[in-house]
Amino acid sequence: MRISMIFGGMSYEHEISVVSAIALSQKLETKIKYYIFLDSTHNFYLIELNDMRSKYFSSGAYSKAQPLEIGKNGFYIKGMLGKKKLLDIGILLNLIHGADGEDGVLSGVFEFFRIPFIGPSLEASVLSYNKHFTKLYANRQGISTLPFILHKRGESLPDIQEFPVIIKPVRLGSSIGISVVEDVKNLEYALDVAYEFDNEVIIESFIRGIKEYNIAGAKIDNQFVLSVIEEPTKKDLLDFNDKYLDFSRTEKIVSAQISQNLQHDIKSAFQKIYSSVFDGALIRCDFFVCNDKLYLNEINPVPGSMANYLFEDFWSVIERLSGSLPIRQSIATNYHYIDKIHQAKGK
Repeated sequence: MRISMIFGGMSYEHEISVVSAIALSQKLETKIKYYIFLDSTHNFYLIELNDMRSKYFSSGAYSKAQPLEIGKNGFYIKGMLGKKKLLDIGILLNLIHGADGEDGVLSGVFEFFRIPFIGPSLEASVLSYNKHFTKLYANRQGISTLPFILHKRGESLPDIQEFPVIIKPVRLGSSIGISVVEDVKNLEYALDVAYEFDNEVIIESFIRGIKEYNIAGAKIDNQFVLSVIEEPTKKDLLDFNDKYLDFSRTEKIVSAQISQNLQHDIKSAFQKIYSSVFDGALIRCDFFVCNDKLYLNEINPVPGSMANYLFEDFWSVIERLSGSLPIRQSIATNYHYIDKIHQAKGK
């Protein structure tokens, strides 16, 4: 199966996507047929494997790479006399974090142009990119979330009775714009920080020492393929560096030392979240456990480096998933209704 990768995008998480793609390219190398870069001005470029280096992008050298145009069935290279050649990309692996890749913009474009891709659909993106919608969706699926307040720019300061709290922009990941607030004196400043990135924020109780567990997976041929359950490095709040400067780790992750009952609960909750909404995507769900109760923290529809380190044989999972993508129904247009109108009117 031919698989290509797209990364970059126009978002606050652009650089994270680049780092994520470079780390994955070092693991997969020539298993990926083509590397396609979407720059911050929405231009597409074909990147050679030996150019998958951070300096190549930060220096702007990528702009000299082969430009691409998106169109029906894929990406095109301009040839002699303006002729366009369709690039045989096969299945496109979406590795764009944040806007464009996780908010549904490119999912809609890929679906419109009939480009098969591994990643969240438009519907799945809407539910997982917006933290407020994620909580509503999880609760609908019978999965608990921590109590929260939705606060919008311009509203009066919320009346918070118990501190500390954590403030998160609604439509952003990668720990960007997040603050832990210890008392009311720092509340306004933390809100200002979050509002640099979004017009809405989520405010939750911040529970020190809470247990956190991550699991990734996909549904392939109607069966769930799940990773090991990871317990992240113990720290009150995982910041940007904790999450994204260790993408290239190669050591095998040791499964969290938890009870069989908790393993079952986490896997069951993941499957309820994934449902059929995330068909065609490999996602990661992050859970909290507090007082023996399981809560969903967030859904990562495009996890960092596709959470490859959580799988014993990541490439096998991607290959199998690429052969089990949802098929979009074709709708034939026959104009029977219009013809009947014409006949009725004698025109």
